[in-house]
Formats: sequence, structure tokens, C-alpha cells
Amino acid sequence: VSRDFLPRGSGIVTRRPLVLQLITAKTEYAEFLHCKGRKFTDFDEVRQEIEVETDRITGVNKGISSIPINLRIYSPHVLSLTLIDLPGITKVPVGDQPPDIEQQIRDMIMQFISRENCLILAVTPANTDLANSDALKLAKEVDPQGLRTIGVITKLDLMDEGTDAREILENKLLPLRRGYIGVVNRSQKDIDGKKDIKAALLAERKFFLSHPAYRHMADRMGTPYLQKVLNQQLTNHIRDTLPAFRSKLQSQLLSIEHEVEVYKNFRPEDPTRKTKALLQMVQQFSVDFEKRIEGSGDQVDTLELSGGAKINRIFHERFPFELVKMEFNEKELRREISYAIKNIHGIRQVLPCLFTPDMAFEAIVKKQIVKLKGPCLKSVDLVMQELINTVKKCTKKLATYPRLCEETERIVAGYIREREEKTKDQVLLLIDIQVSYINTNHEDFIGFANAQQRSSQVNKSAVGNQVIRKGWLTINNIGIMKGGSKEYWFVLTAESLSWYKDDE
Repeated sequence: VSRDFLPRGSGIVTRRPLVLQLITAKTEYAEFLHCKGRKFTDFDEVRQEIEVETDRITGVNKGISSIPINLRIYSPHVLSLTLIDLPGITKVPVGDQPPDIEQQIRDMIMQFISRENCLILAVTPANTDLANSDALKLAKEVDPQGLRTIGVITKLDLMDEGTDAREILENKLLPLRRGYIGVVNRSQKDIDGKKDIKAALLAERKFFLSHPAYRHMADRMGTPYLQKVLNQQLTNHIRDTLPAFRSKLQSQLLSIEHEVEVYKNFRPEDPTRKTKALLQMVQQFSVDFEKRIEGSGDQVDTLELSGGAKINRIFHERFPFELVKMEFNEKELRREISYAIKNIHGIRQVLPCLFTPDMAFEAIVKKQIVKLKGPCLKSVDLVMQELINTVKKCTKKLATYPRLCEETERIVAGYIREREEKTKDQVLLLIDIQVSYINTNHEDFIGFANAQQRSSQVNKSAVGNQVIRKGWLTINNIGIMKGGSKEYWFVLTAESLSWYKDDE
């Protein structure tokens, strides 16, 4: 542009995207979209207007905004070109900047460079490691093959002595299809010293011609060459993308023409159109509701559980929690069991070693099963409420038709409440079924039958070893007992008679 009109300073200066349209013209002036009808011929005023317009939206304390400033510059010294100046990545928030300033700037940059029909100017200082360049990193995300990225290397005059960026500028280090171009901008000292653009361009040219590492490529370096390349590359890029762009436009044109044909015969009061529109909206509501319950919706809620996920949580987390939360007093339960056993025996004495009667067990178990009604019915209420919330979310798409939205919500919510009563009846029926019959023959239950069987088995094994009588007895004149009469210790059981020399 050969004019000093962009704000300069320390820290983050570009805080809003600047859409800069360069237009070749005989006279030199600038226009802002927000200042319609006003022509700026003093470029100091252009810079001041950029600063004022930036502060108007973002404030004066380093805030940022994605709302662009549109500026057109007409000049005989420019080639027709459109540039967008974007903020640089800021790692640490300052002033009024939000904590997520880095992510906000990143999103703003991605919003522009993701467009396939734009070229990316990745600006990187020469005195930093190219592999850590934020600009190249972002460009690579949207242009992995480097087909529409042009590398711009600045601050070549500020590199450490004995180092240079020759390999980078020769496109050998991190190759890009469109290559790299080196430039030398004015320093803050030059700006403070009122060094104009023409003098800066002459100094830049002298730097490249005199530097031993860049002398052989001086004709391919510098700001004028960058301007020429950008215009040429943009022309080539337009030519390359024009066929696909033309095809897309033709497709859109055909679609619009078809829509126009439909509206030619459009009659707002046609009842068939109203019916069709109504059915389409109801069908869409049905699809949205099903997706929210099944979990396959295209709009996923990332802030809270909803729909089918929340119902799943009610069944697998809330319901078990409600069961665990039920009041259970072990001392009271033991007292109830004791009273039940005594009441079952009536006037008969209850032996401490006797098994628990089945009737006493059934009375206690039934009372515990009935307690499940509370948690079960509460779970039904929670599921019903979530279904109604899901209905309300799905009817938001019908907000254009308030009466239809209200009626749809009323009818569906009414049906859900109607099914709620039947669901509760079914749950209570299932609990009553469990209460109506307690399977005391189950192997886990030691009731009357199993206890009797175990008792008979123990008694049967004990009868054979039961001692009927034992004591000393004298045996006389038996041949096998040599030595005459003698006393022995005899033990008589139900199955045998044994004798021993002593009682031990």
C-alpha cells in the first residue's frame, strides 16, 4: 500500500479481524463500511479510525472480538487483492481478556482459514524455531498438504549473528507447495523515528542484496515481491477452484429454480399444503423424540444428562440408591421375627433350638417386599418427568407455530401421564405377585421342610451309636476266657455289645 495506516505497538494490537480490500484506482483514498459515504485521504486518520472502531466493540483494555472491520483502499500503487489481518495467538490473558483467550483467538482464526477458497499467509518470525510456529501449526490443520499456504518469514535482520534462514527460504526445512518469502519490516525504533514506507522498502532491498545468505535470492524476497506473488497466487487459486465453484453455483441455482417453480403455484390457504406441513412437523417431532431416547441424535447435549441417558441412570443408579436408602432397623427386625415365631406357636412352648416355622418367615418377608413399592413408584415418577422434559425440548422446533407447539406438548404429555398410571398399576401388580407366594422350598431357605429333613438325617446317624447300658460284668466258665471267672467293662449299644479290660 506504501502507506502507514495499521496500528502498531507492544502486546496484542490487532483485536478484531481487519478485512482489507485493495483496489487499483487512479486516486488514493480509503473507505470504511461502517462510515458510509466518507472518504479518508489522510492515512493517519485511517489508523485512528481502526483504533477507535476496535475500542468501540472490544473496550480499551485489550479485549477481543470476532466482528470484522471492513476497509477498502483505492490506490494506483496496489494490485487488486483482498487480505484479512487476524490477531496473533495469545497464551496468557491480560487486561479484560477472558481466561480462554487463546481458544477464542484460535476459533476466530479457524473461522477464516477453514474456507477452501482462501490462501493462508502463515507469518513466522525468523528468530524463533519454525517447528514451533503457531501460524504454520494452524495452517497445517486445515491445509495438511500445504496446497494453499504461503510462508512469510519476518525479522530476518534480528537473527543471532552467524545464523540465517536460508534453508527455510529455499523451502528445504518444512516444505510448502507455494514456498516461503522473507520480508524485513520497520522496527519500533524506525516507527518512532518517523521512517516512512519508501525508506523502509529501500532498506529492505539493501538488506537482501548485501546479505551473503540471501544475495542469490534477493529478487524473490521483500515486500514488493510478496505483493506481486500474492496477486499472482490468488489469480491462480481462483482459476484452480473456479470449476468446482461454478459447479456448486449451478447446483444451487437449479435448486433455487426448482423452489421458485414450486412457489409459483403456492396458495397459502390451500388446506392440502397445511395438512402436509402439519404432518411433516409432527413426523419430525416424532423422529427427534425417538433420537433423544435412543441416543442417536445429531445434537448432543454436553452440559447435562438428558433423554435416554438420564432414564438409564435412573434405572441403574438412582433406583438401587433408593433401595439402599430404605430404613432398616436390625434390632426392630429381630424383635418382629421373635414375636412372629411366638405368635405362630401360640400356647405351645418355643424351644430355643427349634427351627423357624415357615409361616413366621413368610410374614416377615412379605412385610419387607411391600416396602419396595415406594422406591419403585418414585422411579416411575422420575422417568415420567424426564419424558415430559424431553417432549418440551423436542417441541422447541415448533416455536414458529405457538398453538401447534402448545397442543403437541399438551397431547403428548397427557398421554405420558395416562400411561404413568397404568405403569404404576403394573408395578404394584408385580410386587403383589411376589407377596402372594413365598417359595419356602427354595434351597436358600431353611424352613420347616428342610429343617425336618436335616433333623431326621442327624437323628438317623446318631441312633446306631447310642449307648443303651454300660458297666462291669463277671464272666464264668467260658472256654475262650482262660483262667476262670473274670470282670470286664461291657458297653451295650443298639447295634453291638463290646467289652474291654478296663473302663477307659
